[in-house]
Order: sequence, then C-alpha cells, then structure tokens
Amino acid sequence: MTHVAWLDGVALWSPRLPGYAHAARVFRGIAAPADPPAARPAPALLAPTERRRAPDTVAIALAVASEACAAAGVEPTGLASVFASSEGDLAISDYMCATLASDPKLISPTRFHNSVHNAASGYWTIATGCHAPATSVSAWRETWATGLVEALLQARDAGRALYVAYDIEAAGPMRTVCDARGMLGTALVAASEASAASRWRLEWSTRARRDGDDVAPHAHHAEGSPIARALELYAALAAESVRTLTLPLSRGLTLELTVEPTA
Repeated sequence: MTHVAWLDGVALWSPRLPGYAHAARVFRGIAAPADPPAARPAPALLAPTERRRAPDTVAIALAVASEACAAAGVEPTGLASVFASSEGDLAISDYMCATLASDPKLISPTRFHNSVHNAASGYWTIATGCHAPATSVSAWRETWATGLVEALLQARDAGRALYVAYDIEAAGPMRTVCDARGMLGTALVAASEASAASRWRLEWSTRARRDGDDVAPHAHHAEGSPIARALELYAALAAESVRTLTLPLSRGLTLELTVEPTA
C-alpha cells in the first residue's frame, strides 16, 4: 500500500553541510562542503548556561528541530515529535563506562542525566513547553528510516509531526563496537494534508529488500554517521524534481520514497 504525506519544512546540519541551504547547493554540484568544518550549532532555545553544558547530541538535535519548525512556519508547542538516534550520546556512554570502572563516586549527575536515550527530546519539550507526545527511536543502521516511518504514521494521526534524527562520533573502546564517525542532525515537519506551507509531496511504501537497495551515493558527506542514509532524501528534495529512492528499514524490508516538489 502506498501512503501520502507532505513535508512542510526541513533542516540539516553536519560540520561539512552546515544547514540545508548549503547542503542543497552541494547536492546540486554548485557548492563545496564547508572547509574548514563548521563548529557545532548553539541552539537559541537553551539558556546560555544550559547551552554551554549541553552535549553535542542535544545541541545538534535542538538546532535542527528549531530550524525545521521555523521553515514550516509552525509553533512546536503542540507538535508531536519523534527523536531518533542509533546509539544516543556515545561520548557520554564512554565517559560513564570509564568512570564506573575507575571511581564510580566521580560520576557527574549532569552527564548522567544527559546519557539517557531520550535526553534530546526531554530538552526539546521542556524548552518549547510542548505537551504533545514525544517518542524516541533507535534501530542502529536502520534508525533513520525507522524513525521516519514512525513520524509519518504519527503525522497521519495527529495532522503534523516533527522528526529529528542525530548521531555523533563514538569515543574510546566504544569505537570497536560501533564505528560511528562525524556528527549529523536532520529534522523535518511532516503533515497528513497539504497546506500553503507544504514544499514537497511524499509517497511512501514498504517492500521486501532486493540487491542494490543499499547504494548510498551521498553518504560520504556525513563522514561515517550511522544515519548518513538520511542524506539521500535531502539530496532528492534539493533536486527540485520527482525522485524515487529506497532506504533499508530492516534486514528484510526497504522503505521506498517518491518526492515531488509542490511548485
């Protein structure tokens, strides 16, 4: 069965693609990735002290979430949200493991509460005063597509939903388990019906995986991020023409997307 949704606003950030506008020019071949790489964003939603203490995962997630809502022209207060990350904050996980092994009494309470998988969604709902449902998703290499499906289903029920995905670099011995590299954050606002804010029409469906479904020509821009497959959708959006792409959803399923600009 094919489903239809609308994308009202999108956002993207990585050190070499600092913002969707810059990324779109890179995807079109009319600009180069940022050199030197950009510093991590500083989300204005947080107070200065919280902004300084916020881990990379929170800073990136809130920055792209805010940008996507602004691009869609929607207030986040009543917006259902889905936050997805393949492994959460790997840097804090490494810190906690090392500290527990050496001197557990030195564990920082602030870093501990930032270690939970839904930390970014918690910061978001508190900062925006949002009381709508917030969901956290993790599915390793299939995280981005899995989170997108969840967000599209929530948008169908609630009218609109915010989808935010983010990952950062692995640290310490964690690298031997999950070789996540670079930083990447993406966000979009999906809607069940078209409006004046809608910029793309999205058809989506699932099917059995076939050979060739794992081709990812733009993934290198994310420098090894587990959610690098997200860039395939953003490249399709930047093309300003009808594009179809496939994303791995599980070992046996593929998510098929067709995007079409509304103007």
